Amino acid sequence: MSTLSLFDNIPSGVEQEIADLRKQLQHHNYRYYALDDPQITDAEYDRMMQRLRELEAQYPDTVTPDSPTQRVGAAPLSAFQTVIHEMPMLSLDNAFDDEELLAFNQRILDRLKISGDIEYACELKLDGIAVSLLYRDGVLVRGATRGDGTNGEDITQNVRTINSIPLRLMGNGFPTVLEVRGEIYMPKAGFNALNEKARAANEKLFVNPRNAAAGALRQLDSKITASRPLEMCAYSIGWVEGGQLPDTHSGVLASLKTWGFLTNRETEVANNIQQAMKFYRRIGDKRDQLPYDIDGIVFKVNSRKLQEDLGFISRAPRWAIAYKFPAQEESTILLDVEFQVGRTGVITPVAKLKPIFVGGVTVSNATLHNNDQILKLGICYNDTVVVKRAGDVIPKVVAVLTHNGGDKVVYPKECPCCNNELKKEIKIKRLKTKSNVVENAAIYCSAGFECRDQLTQALAHFVSRDAMNIDGLGEKILVQLVDVGLVKSPADIYELKKEHLIGLDGFAEKSAQNCIDAINSTKKVSLSKFIYSLGIPEVGQETAKRLSDELGCIENIIGLKPELLTYVTDVGSEVSMQIYEFFSNSDNRKMVDDLLKVLDVQQSNVIGSKFKLAPTLANFIVKLSIPGVAAETAKAIAKKFSLNDLFFISSFELSSLKTAKGVKISTRAVLGVLEFFEDLENREYVESLENDLKLMGAHWDQVRIDEENREIGSLEGKVFVITGSFPEFKSRGELKSLIEAQGGKVSGSLSGATSYLVIGDGGGGKRNDAEKLGVPSITLEELKKLIDRI
Repeated sequence: MSTLSLFDNIPSGVEQEIADLRKQLQHHNYRYYALDDPQITDAEYDRMMQRLRELEAQYPDTVTPDSPTQRVGAAPLSAFQTVIHEMPMLSLDNAFDDEELLAFNQRILDRLKISGDIEYACELKLDGIAVSLLYRDGVLVRGATRGDGTNGEDITQNVRTINSIPLRLMGNGFPTVLEVRGEIYMPKAGFNALNEKARAANEKLFVNPRNAAAGALRQLDSKITASRPLEMCAYSIGWVEGGQLPDTHSGVLASLKTWGFLTNRETEVANNIQQAMKFYRRIGDKRDQLPYDIDGIVFKVNSRKLQEDLGFISRAPRWAIAYKFPAQEESTILLDVEFQVGRTGVITPVAKLKPIFVGGVTVSNATLHNNDQILKLGICYNDTVVVKRAGDVIPKVVAVLTHNGGDKVVYPKECPCCNNELKKEIKIKRLKTKSNVVENAAIYCSAGFECRDQLTQALAHFVSRDAMNIDGLGEKILVQLVDVGLVKSPADIYELKKEHLIGLDGFAEKSAQNCIDAINSTKKVSLSKFIYSLGIPEVGQETAKRLSDELGCIENIIGLKPELLTYVTDVGSEVSMQIYEFFSNSDNRKMVDDLLKVLDVQQSNVIGSKFKLAPTLANFIVKLSIPGVAAETAKAIAKKFSLNDLFFISSFELSSLKTAKGVKISTRAVLGVLEFFEDLENREYVESLENDLKLMGAHWDQVRIDEENREIGSLEGKVFVITGSFPEFKSRGELKSLIEAQGGKVSGSLSGATSYLVIGDGGGGKRNDAEKLGVPSITLEELKKLIDRI
């Protein structure tokens, strides 16, 4: 009689057979999908799978989530749940020609302050859907979409159906917690077979493999996903805890392959940017012969240490770029032009085209940009035009091939929605230089919320998921509320009562109450979400977060001059002007004031150290845009003179200055400084900028940090790794934001460059690794003490 296992009434021989079958099936799955080198026939594989199903059916207590039999079978979902990424899933900056790629390489050399060659990992940019896979102790526990980069959707049931995604990692040496990022796509052969099946059943055909893959992942019933021929190719890692990873990106990919993931076989390492460009051209030549769609090549700095040194901008890593293949172009007929009113009042011409298949999709609409583009093209109705589309970029009309006798396209003089007279946007710089007026090509309606289209689009943005996230207020409902006069601004939403909604299309007693409850549940809101909800042009979620973290409250943002707004991380001159002009508008200020009366906006009222430490006299001088005065000249001036000195400086004093490289400053710079500060209005404005900095505690002459204590009193320049959970924060993302607000950086893995390991509840697993690297471990309370010393 057989001995019994740990499971009641299960012979140990059966338990061993189940374990062996799972191990064999995992091995052969890996050989087939990751290595494309099967060792057994499909029939043999199917016999092993069937035997495992029979044993698990007979002994259901043995079934585990990572069993090969459990890829499909969960009940359909009613909706996808939201997932907060432990580390943001950023997008990539793009290059469209060699010049832009070389400029990317030069930016890296400049930032690292090195000369010579940079080693790049070269990868194919698969045209699919980015996903995150989270493994704990080697077992897949979550799959999520990229979403907006911070929040995605939980698609665990669906990713489990994809055979090239391991349910349990192979081998050993993988981290305790490992987030793998990759691209889910549909190979061309699978796509063609799927459409053949749809054609035979007289069903709607899929437009292209990417759309088919995206649709498959969006299915609430995982059985439908399982029926689609999807693959997943791993291209990077995200959040990591425990274990050591290779020092290079290419080494990480090699490790992922040994742990059971499919990685792209075309990946190479280039010793320099010139080799990277050759790789781009070689793949471009055989692009059409590949078994999957690609739209470019991704180049990543191969050294993970250099990646950390380079860091990120608000939405993309500085160490990677996507070099896109040339856009695809086709010709078609311009049927009409529709002038649309945007959320900010800008009138955008949209070309209505005879449908044409270009860049993998059927295009019937394309942008004409603005009036300048229409005049440049000399475009007429019924013209034969060239339509260009690159990847996910909005299709655009780029040329006119032939005029076919139609009337010229002319911009309207009145708003197509409210008949208000249209204006051309003019921006005036605050400081007087020889070019102090900048005309923007945008033509806009200045009616604001009196224009129905502007109001409804502003409201739609305000209630959207990434803004106030008011469930139940779709665009159709908002249009009704505007049309009946119940809502004339975002603040009016919070004055709505159940009685107002009952009787509107789509509302009954219960749905009306649910909507009011949803509205009331959003009255307490973070400052970053509040800023984003306002719909300030060019201000996305990341910029809103930076403004919140570094300026602390809405009062510090309102009225802050554009030159000072650029001290906020990653806020440039164009974005700063948009912010300043938004709050300078009296209607916008009233909207903000009205919202502050009905909302509880969570604000710190504290200027962040990152902002306080940013201004120096040298970079302040650069921000004045004085002709001829760039960074090196500004440093030379700041080293010898105070700001007040410049109000009365002579040409002789300036002419004697030399830069750090020993070069005399130019005559153009000397004349530029003299002319600039001779103007009384400029001097008064500069004084006001300086006073604002002093009031914020951010002036370069103010004592902000005791230099002797700087090493222990500031997070500036420090690199942190977080492990464990922190109950007082909703997510690790909040703790990460706290560290970043104080000038620190957060990494996903330990290395010699790590300054501190921050340990939370249940997070002691990395302590040994930290000790080996000589990295000190600290608690949350100790981290707070570090911050308090600033």
